[in-house]
Amino acid sequence: MNNTLDIYQLKNGMVLLGERIENVHSASFQFLLPAGASLLPDRCCGAGSIISDWVFRGAGDRSSRDLIEAFDRLGVHRHASASAHHLSLSASLEAGNLSSALELYADVIGKPQLAAEQFELSRQLAVSELQGLDDDPRHKTMVLLYEQFYPDPFGRPTIGKLDQLQALGFEKTAGLVNKMFDPSKTLFSICGNYDFDAVCKQIETLFDSKSNQGLIEDQPVSKGKHYSHFPSEGAQVHIGLMTPAPTVASESYYEIAAAVSILSGSMSSRLFTEVREKRGLCYAVGASYKTMRDYAGISCYAGTTPDKAQQTLDVVLDQFRVLKDGISADELQRAKVGLKTSRIMQGESTIARSSSIAADHFLLGRVRELAEIREKIEALTVDSVLDFLKKHPFEDFTVVTIGPNAVTV
Repeated sequence: MNNTLDIYQLKNGMVLLGERIENVHSASFQFLLPAGASLLPDRCCGAGSIISDWVFRGAGDRSSRDLIEAFDRLGVHRHASASAHHLSLSASLEAGNLSSALELYADVIGKPQLAAEQFELSRQLAVSELQGLDDDPRHKTMVLLYEQFYPDPFGRPTIGKLDQLQALGFEKTAGLVNKMFDPSKTLFSICGNYDFDAVCKQIETLFDSKSNQGLIEDQPVSKGKHYSHFPSEGAQVHIGLMTPAPTVASESYYEIAAAVSILSGSMSSRLFTEVREKRGLCYAVGASYKTMRDYAGISCYAGTTPDKAQQTLDVVLDQFRVLKDGISADELQRAKVGLKTSRIMQGESTIARSSSIAADHFLLGRVRELAEIREKIEALTVDSVLDFLKKHPFEDFTVVTIGPNAVTV
């Protein structure tokens, strides 16, 4: 599979990124709009959830039903989501329908109808999604954890807060939409079978507007509490914890990835073996690396029962802390295999790759090729991982629990 990286910048500052993959018949693209949760004004938490649905309820001269039917005729699989920095609008489709799909997205981004009667429907969907967190305690735990761990506004939950969602009005939200497309800070990425010159010419025609001020990011303030407990009656305790780590731009990024994989990359990982298998303390446990542009950390979730909650937390924290004392060559080899497999699988998916090249450009200022990632993983050694762990020991933790009783941290 031969991949070719493309990059082009429009006169208005909008950056276009592409990676062509030969011998596929599909294409996937993504618009990263500078309208993430950290850019929204105070008391607008969750507006991205409303907007990501509202802009698709009629655009250009097409009604909501007409727009849906136009996407369906093209076979577009579309997705919208919000992060701390961006509102992401993405699509995957047959390559021959790419030009027509870009025209639809130009209307969605630049000419949304923003009908008042459609606003309430979009808001109710956002409220329903938020209320659904009660049925997904693991997700709810991590939402609360990220809010405590990251400095405000970067920890603001993209899913929103109920009182703020209910208070958001039609006019205020429409004003946010009109500011969210700032071409100078917008990224477009595409992966699969495409003609980059043709894509650039079309994008330049469709998005020829000049840059506007857009939304402005607030200065970060201090993080939340070291430990927060959220009382909840029931037979389960949900534990979330997070410790700081260098960002993806760090030279130690691959050592971080290996350390997380050793902790939680497989059923033979430290957390699964020590917390669940040997001691039977929890029914679910896992860790992952989360990075923004300026902040990053390793998060962990454990689901257990009230009588085992304290021991579960103690053992999980201990596994984080003792990792610097030594890892085996077998553990590292399993981590390397797992990391390469996940990266290769991601690289063979056009939708995942279009997302990752946009993220690379935003976080790193460049796009990593798969060959570089594979080489960096292969170069990992036991000594290099341990050297990172000794220089960055896991000692500072933010902890969140949901359950009948608090634990001691």
